[in-house]
Amino acid sequence: MAEVVNMPRLSDTMEEGTVAKWHKQIGDKVEEGDLLAEIETDKATMEFEAFQEGVLLHIGVEEGNTAPVDSILAILGEKGEDISALLNGGGSAPAPKEEKESAPEAAPAPVAEEKIEAPAANGDRLKASPLAKKLAEDKGIDINQVKGSGEGGRIVKRDIDNYQAPASAPAAAPQVNMGSAGAAPAGMAYDELPVSQMRKTIARRLSESKFSAPHFYLTLDIDMDQAIEARKSINAVAETKISFNDFVIKAAAVALKQHPVINSSWDGDVIRRNHDINIGMAVAVDEGLLVPVIRHADQKGLATINKEAKEFAGKARDKKLQPQEWEGNTFTISNLGMFGIEEFTAIINSPDACILAVGGIKQVPVVKNGEVVPGNVMKVTLSCDHRVVDGASGAAFLQTFKGILESPLNMLL
Repeated sequence: MAEVVNMPRLSDTMEEGTVAKWHKQIGDKVEEGDLLAEIETDKATMEFEAFQEGVLLHIGVEEGNTAPVDSILAILGEKGEDISALLNGGGSAPAPKEEKESAPEAAPAPVAEEKIEAPAANGDRLKASPLAKKLAEDKGIDINQVKGSGEGGRIVKRDIDNYQAPASAPAAAPQVNMGSAGAAPAGMAYDELPVSQMRKTIARRLSESKFSAPHFYLTLDIDMDQAIEARKSINAVAETKISFNDFVIKAAAVALKQHPVINSSWDGDVIRRNHDINIGMAVAVDEGLLVPVIRHADQKGLATINKEAKEFAGKARDKKLQPQEWEGNTFTISNLGMFGIEEFTAIINSPDACILAVGGIKQVPVVKNGEVVPGNVMKVTLSCDHRVVDGASGAAFLQTFKGILESPLNMLL
């Protein structure tokens, strides 16, 4: 009996997925455990294995297309089996040509497309697929002016993609909502780029964090002279070259152990005080930021932190991170010092109560023992959720963090 393979939920924040690649084609035999497809989530591109066996009878989401979680990804069954009931939600079977047309469009709900109609200008019923109607609306195209190339003149996605409004019938202008980008001025050249699943999720989660958590910010200068010397000494004998970011992660972990209120999160009716110190490390990728997690960072040495940080950064850029590698953060560090940024503020990475923004080390005049001398200063800014952390608690954490980096031996205690 045929079975539906639904778009899986591959992360806790995933709402829809994009098929990056199919490893099976219609008619192929699929065994349980076979690699079926690669699916791009909001955080990574992950391999998806079949949990059933059978012949691949239907592909619901073509390569490059996107569909919501739990929508029809594929159908497996016996060769030649009638799957019309599964495709149409119990309705009549579509003609073979109709199925071929509708497959690339992957409408979110399994509705028979020949029954989806829009009113034509002359009062007749105009047949159009749900995706074609949505695309026409988004592009400001009068769908009544589009000639359909599908079965029985049905308008499908390619008709909207290829539509050019005649001079006598210009496309309807899209509605402009207050606060939207609106229509571009006449003659203005621009590109419209599709929004990836990762970028959509980043935008949603940062908006939720920024507008739900009352942020406040604390900035501090840190004298990095001793950290620079300590790093030189370690790298002179160590097989692994320790970075300043490794120092920052380790110092933050040690400071968090002394200030558990910073290692907390807001959870509605309760404040969760985390016992484990799992530090999220923001990594810049083409589509935004990913935050792999270094677990139990307070229990790890600099060499181990360095090894994990490099490994996670590489996986993040290659979209190979696994869910267990990006979940469970209790505190996050965002370091833009390597990009020449001296100071910035960061948006809290939910569910954390705080995030530390780290700037680059800059040589500046400083006063030591009553004399102006060259110094190496690094600015850090702690963003705090005021529902969880008060100013005094944030300041105390920063002072401890500063003390550790200014006397690096303290991170070994």
